[in-house]
Amino acid sequence: MRHAAIALLGLGLAGCAASPDRPPASIRVATYNVALNDERAGGMIARLEAGDDAARAVASVIRRVRPDVLLLNELDFDPAGRAADLFQQRYLEAAGGDTDPIRYPYRYLAPVNTGVPSGLDLDGDGRSDGPGDAWGFGRQPGQYGMLVLSRFPIDSARVRTFQQFRWAQMPDAQVPQAPNTALPFYPPQVWAQLRLSSKSHWDIPLRTPFGTLHLLASHPTPPVFDGPEDRNGTRNHDEIRLWADYIEPTRAAYLVDDRGQQGGLPADARFVIAGDQNADPVDGDSAAGAIAQLLTHPRVDASVVPRSEGGIEAAARSGGANATQRGDPAHDTGAFGERVGNMRIDYVLPSRGITVRAAQVHWPKAEESGHAQVLASDHRMVWIDIAW
Repeated sequence: MRHAAIALLGLGLAGCAASPDRPPASIRVATYNVALNDERAGGMIARLEAGDDAARAVASVIRRVRPDVLLLNELDFDPAGRAADLFQQRYLEAAGGDTDPIRYPYRYLAPVNTGVPSGLDLDGDGRSDGPGDAWGFGRQPGQYGMLVLSRFPIDSARVRTFQQFRWAQMPDAQVPQAPNTALPFYPPQVWAQLRLSSKSHWDIPLRTPFGTLHLLASHPTPPVFDGPEDRNGTRNHDEIRLWADYIEPTRAAYLVDDRGQQGGLPADARFVIAGDQNADPVDGDSAAGAIAQLLTHPRVDASVVPRSEGGIEAAARSGGANATQRGDPAHDTGAFGERVGNMRIDYVLPSRGITVRAAQVHWPKAEESGHAQVLASDHRMVWIDIAW
């Protein structure tokens, strides 16, 4: 199946100068859940056309950090790419504000499962027309979409997507179980059709000055908002597992992408796994070992952990659940209120063979420049500078 990819070619690199604190001869790769979503079809487009304060703040963060390659989670998808156009042209590229404009000549966007009706009762409420019955939770098709922006050309012919991959195709999947029974939560006819990816999984080859870099982009479902069957927790675990298997040639044979190509990533390919994985290594409600599938994977180098001083300050100021959490608040990437606490759930994980020269969670302290802008989203941008 062809996917609605859009790549802007041949536009040069004007406006994408490296930030002054970047190590020389390196590439900055970042992920950022921008929370630019709307429950109404076309709602995000309307907001961006009218002028949106949250989008201005998000753009200010991007313009300040200036990644070379950036995955945005939760920017609503529309088939014409209108929301992406507006965000790029009126918010990233427009003059004004306290940061310089930035222009990305290449981009990738494609359909996601969120808000797309399944026609099935997926949440067990006896109906098949609610947001929980979409292939991925959402109130309109494309809500919580993804967008990749890049200074470097995208090898569009080699992009692979796994939007339609079915959960039942995964060997030894974590099948949600109906509470107090030995039966699966999903009836067989539903389980056979259910898609694994709550949004999508994308392998995007980028032609960088160092060679091809595969950006493995995704946004697994939060492991909450369900019941004792833990359908979201098990799905989150297996969405993360998809990448763990994809980068392991001995385990990837079962994977079939949306074009029918089988298998995973070659053993010598360099990659970065990026996205809001909705799983903290030690805190929160994700299934045991969910994110460890990537952090301890033999092909992943997770030794350099992005950090911030702002995360430490925010955890102390917020209190609540943060007081009993085990994770280092310097590694937190999102702030989710006093009851839930702050956690590390956004990741930029390079393959072995790539050198990480710098890494950071962009979370300025309260008195520092740019602090107000990061509050536009409950997530913070995470970036690494790499070379090989």
